[in-house]
Amino acid sequence: MSRFSGKVAIVTGSSSGIGRATAVLLAQQGAKVTVTGRNAEKLRDTVNQILSNGGKSEDINQVIGDLTDSECQGELVKSTLERFGRIDILVNNAGAAFADPSGKIGIEAEVGLFDEMLKVNLRCVVELVQKCRPHLISSKGDIVNVSSICAGPSPFLYYTYYGIAKAGLDQLTRCLSLQLIEHGVRVNSVSPGLISTNFLGAVGFPNDAVKKTEEYFSSQKDCIPAGRPGRPEEIATLIAFLADKKSSDYIVGQCIVIDGGTSLALGMPSHDLSKVL
Repeated sequence: MSRFSGKVAIVTGSSSGIGRATAVLLAQQGAKVTVTGRNAEKLRDTVNQILSNGGKSEDINQVIGDLTDSECQGELVKSTLERFGRIDILVNNAGAAFADPSGKIGIEAEVGLFDEMLKVNLRCVVELVQKCRPHLISSKGDIVNVSSICAGPSPFLYYTYYGIAKAGLDQLTRCLSLQLIEHGVRVNSVSPGLISTNFLGAVGFPNDAVKKTEEYFSSQKDCIPAGRPGRPEEIATLIAFLADKKSSDYIVGQCIVIDGGTSLALGMPSHDLSKVL
């Protein structure tokens, strides 16, 4: 029997990067999955990857939409229940950072960006957990949130608002874990460091700048002691571990760092990225 045979997972932000890798892995290991994102073409690519890795079309549910919209969240839950009849695993991966068009960083950045980043990285997680909660209690399921080392304890000046939102997500993970464990639902989170995804590109970095940033930080031992950025599949493996009660049943309310040693070396936050680019 496959690891997640009979389980149903919702993976948000699954049209690329960590979310896509997680959806592919969970499906490969037997789960029925709901994938969701705003870009229909990219979401089709995720579905195709699931199928090419042994997944079945009848075990895949797609929801295209903006997860910050409460109606989209409702459709996500409703369609999953209609298609599969239950929810066992919720992976809150959807998130984003936004660059100030003027180039300002830190506390000088437009405060409207702060509101947007709280909405996409924290508020929508709260709302989706509220909607999934009774179904996860029924299945004694698992929640895995995707945070970031930007949440602290070291500050990342270029991601001040994003880091604040992710710090809130870490605290939400701890609070939810205490509230839900009595119902048999575990809540944990992962905090990735620099990962080779389109995250920097989505922030507004051109492709050459993304490559240059990854190469620079990888070459600095006080930034990434492991000497390379992480791969989405490595984060997906940790998420699957935390979603699997047989592997991690006694892990509750933990925010697990997976960053190639960045948070130990503490050098990356002190580097001026403008000088790299």
